[in-house]
Amino acid sequence: MDKKEVNYKKDLYYNTAKYPIRQPIYLTALIQLLSKIMLMGKKHKVEKINMEGLKPPYMMLSNHMSFVDFELASLGTFPARVNNVVNIDGYYNRPWLMEWIGAICTRKFTTDLHLIRSIKKVFERGDVLGMYPEARYSPCGTTSLIPDSVGMLVKQCRVPVVAVVHRGNYLHAPFWNFRKKRKVPLHTTLTKILTTEEIDALSVDEINAKIREALQYDDYKYQKENGIRITEPYRAEGLHKILYKCPHCKAESKMASQGSELYCRECGKVWELSELGELSAKEGECEFSHIPDWFEWERAEVRDEILRGEYSFSDEVDVYSMPGCYKFVPLGKATLTHSIDEGIVINGHYNGENYLVHRQPLETISLHTEYDFPHIKPFDCIDISTEKDSFYCYPTKTDVITKLSLAAEELYKIKKATLVKSGSK
Repeated sequence: MDKKEVNYKKDLYYNTAKYPIRQPIYLTALIQLLSKIMLMGKKHKVEKINMEGLKPPYMMLSNHMSFVDFELASLGTFPARVNNVVNIDGYYNRPWLMEWIGAICTRKFTTDLHLIRSIKKVFERGDVLGMYPEARYSPCGTTSLIPDSVGMLVKQCRVPVVAVVHRGNYLHAPFWNFRKKRKVPLHTTLTKILTTEEIDALSVDEINAKIREALQYDDYKYQKENGIRITEPYRAEGLHKILYKCPHCKAESKMASQGSELYCRECGKVWELSELGELSAKEGECEFSHIPDWFEWERAEVRDEILRGEYSFSDEVDVYSMPGCYKFVPLGKATLTHSIDEGIVINGHYNGENYLVHRQPLETISLHTEYDFPHIKPFDCIDISTEKDSFYCYPTKTDVITKLSLAAEELYKIKKATLVKSGSK
């Protein structure tokens, strides 16, 4: 299937293939000060483990729950200079600022060879590289897919690795309702997990295993174990965005939420979200009391659908592209399909010409989902990126983007397993 770029009639693209500047030392101090100011009023703790004597350069791999992650990580790395890898939407209307603080721009879930060269440049300067290998906010407060390429990068760079795990950040501002904050204690740990000598001795697979083990987290488990009560009456509002399938009647995209309740509009079953983050059914059996268990059940359902050859998705979408940093270009209506054989395809028309975006299953390790995306319009969308452009697609169908992201991840894993079994690289 031939790809065809959008006819912009002039060059709107932001050049991501450039080296980041070295963060000015006065900015390092300013970022530290601003982070402390932003964290005022929030109960937080930053703990360092096995970090004695560690000096830059090193690689900092962090889990990702909300913007507050950056503020807490900065408390743990000061006074070192840090270059963070940032998706292009973080540059919206402020590329000058992001370049000034030394951010490294990329587009999510694409092959970016210059990104590797930029990362190596950071280490050559003797600084810290901040990277969020999940490349997305956690949808349900647990670890998302971490690609094998992370271990390959660590092997190439040969610098110590620090795992940063934030706990409570997701509960404070869950991805599905980040606008309404909750009063939750935040606990961040920075742990050195790999030395240069260990990296030399271990295989890429062994390195990946250590990274994945170190970045395991479950914010709902953290909440229960620490007796953290979320008393805000709106604590379940938006939860249906990730728990989109009813485990009672199996209806999809019929879930809704209000206050502390989650309910199915198809069969009428209602669940209550307790102050300790547990679900209980108002009547009958409670299929899942632990939110991540419900989410993983949905994943298994999608995977079975793919394995049966029954999965497919098609919808009319409203498309806004982001070739540069100062404008989301409205491209109008397009057709978005997701299939087992072809992966993601966007067919659209702009400026008198058709365009086609195609991401095969093995090119799409995951999807960048946004709930109530603030930069365009406050509705759910998915971002399909190429090496030069990003397409924010607003489906006509409601509450479908979580299933799309799960399907992309499971389809990738299935296709990859098939290749490994056949002996292909």
